[in-house]
Amino acid sequence: MTKINKVPNHIAIIMDGNGRWATRRGLPRNYGHKEGINAVERTIKLCIKYGIKYCTFFAFSTENWKRSKEEIDGIFDLIRNYISKDENIFERYKIKLSSIGMLEPFPRDLQNALTDMKEKTKNYNGLEVIFALNYGGRDDIVRAVNSLIQKGYNNITEHDILTALDTGNLPEPDFVIRTSGEMRISNFLLYQMAYSELYFPKVLWPDFNERHFVKALKTYQKRNRRFGGIT
Repeated sequence: MTKINKVPNHIAIIMDGNGRWATRRGLPRNYGHKEGINAVERTIKLCIKYGIKYCTFFAFSTENWKRSKEEIDGIFDLIRNYISKDENIFERYKIKLSSIGMLEPFPRDLQNALTDMKEKTKNYNGLEVIFALNYGGRDDIVRAVNSLIQKGYNNITEHDILTALDTGNLPEPDFVIRTSGEMRISNFLLYQMAYSELYFPKVLWPDFNERHFVKALKTYQKRNRRFGGIT
């Protein structure tokens, strides 16, 4: 195994490029999402292998509702089947499953599958995998602030907002990866990634493998995180 001296505690991944991967092969976009699920499983195993403690996958954004019903339904089917299959990775590797975002608009059976798996894995203390589902960074901040107002907060602090966000019980991401070469964060973890290191490899998400993962970790290893200070 490649020796990595410094690994991020929390990696967050914008899984970009599924549709383009399929289109370049003359395939339906949902075939790209299917291959993207395989890349998720590879990456989860790599997080375990290299000692990552938290990994957040941007699986469905608040803006993804603009896509065709066929594509949305296909994504839901893939998530549902992945979570519910008998030999699922979460129980096999003792992975804690969490989610962020508003699940209420999702089909009830998908909500139930997620709730059941989160309940089954809640006491596992190895890798924690977080799926961002119907998630948007702006929406997260608005909901957090409104919840604090409803609780009677007057002078709201940065810490108050951090703890009221969907990620309130998680460490902020150290390293954010967006595949496909697009260099934007697309409304993902806006408040939380204030001091995250960003990385934009050109590989499309379905092709993301151990070689790309190790290259990303080596890049992170070379970063000097100063958090506004001087070193």
